[in-house]
Amino acid sequence: MTQHPTPHTAPHTPTTRRHWLRWAGSLGLGAAVMGMVPEVRLAAQQLQDFIEGPPMPDIRPERLGANTWMIFAKDGFPTEANQGMMANIVFVVTPKGVVVLDSGGSWQIGQMAIRMIKTVTSLPVIAVFNSHYHGDHWLGNHAFVEAYGKDLPIYALPFTQAQIAGAEGNLWRSLMERWTNQATLGTKVFAPNRTVEHGQVINIGGMDFKMHFYGKAHCSSDLSVQVMGEGITHVGDVAMDNRIANMDDGSYPGTFKYYSALQAATGEQLWVPGHGRPSKGLLKTYGTFMQGIWEPCEKAVKDGVSLDAAKTLVLKDPRVSPHINTMAGFEANIGKYTSLAYLEAEKENF
Repeated sequence: MTQHPTPHTAPHTPTTRRHWLRWAGSLGLGAAVMGMVPEVRLAAQQLQDFIEGPPMPDIRPERLGANTWMIFAKDGFPTEANQGMMANIVFVVTPKGVVVLDSGGSWQIGQMAIRMIKTVTSLPVIAVFNSHYHGDHWLGNHAFVEAYGKDLPIYALPFTQAQIAGAEGNLWRSLMERWTNQATLGTKVFAPNRTVEHGQVINIGGMDFKMHFYGKAHCSSDLSVQVMGEGITHVGDVAMDNRIANMDDGSYPGTFKYYSALQAATGEQLWVPGHGRPSKGLLKTYGTFMQGIWEPCEKAVKDGVSLDAAKTLVLKDPRVSPHINTMAGFEANIGKYTSLAYLEAEKENF
């Protein structure tokens, strides 16, 4: 998933926030708010928002299939303005409850998702899947555990579970706070508590969900979840719509192999990405763009051409050049991800 944009400079450190919290407690603000005049009540609420981060504004769900809905994230990167809402949240309404495919990038975003789910159905959330370990896809677990209990099944591949439970979990929590200027403050790390494996079919609430994993692509543990009977497969960050993907943890050849295997296993699907709009042609469209980065770099390495020359070739490639002025994150990241392609091509060829 996520590129690492230039972090915002936060105006207050955690120590300062704790100082303000102690100050508020010493004045008895929490107990006295209800009896205050409106101006003071507003100030107290603003203080609480500062300590926890503001609520995430509602985003109405869009229907993708008979039982599948999406809360669309229009932005591809975290900012103070979007409060970290940069990854789509998908949910499936089964006869017995709701299954969530990626829970969002913060506690506040997860709370918003729960509110929006309740506009569609009164059924409870009975399971959550995390596609991979990048925090914009799972930090919302906090809200779902808070609302539905610590025993709520949260599924992921074993490597994803281990990464979130380890240092990666707190790293992503801190990064999201920094990138959003503390808008996600208050979010806690809740790692998946169930593991899945490739090919496994899990019946939840009377519907079947099939697990797909074909090796390193966007990262080392990209889980795609096929909603059986819907013609819909959630692919996380394996593919994106009009957004250049973070390949720091990934593999270009691995991505192409993943696409081929996934398509062979599922047939035609509505591919639902973590970033951007779903489409039936998503894997082909995004795969073509990625080939436009990979193949010039692979040829450059074989021909003994320098990295700088390879970058020029990539920008001129007709599979890449139409996206220069239209793709989110292109200008800031094309150089980096061309370099990664070049380095991977060197490893492949030597």
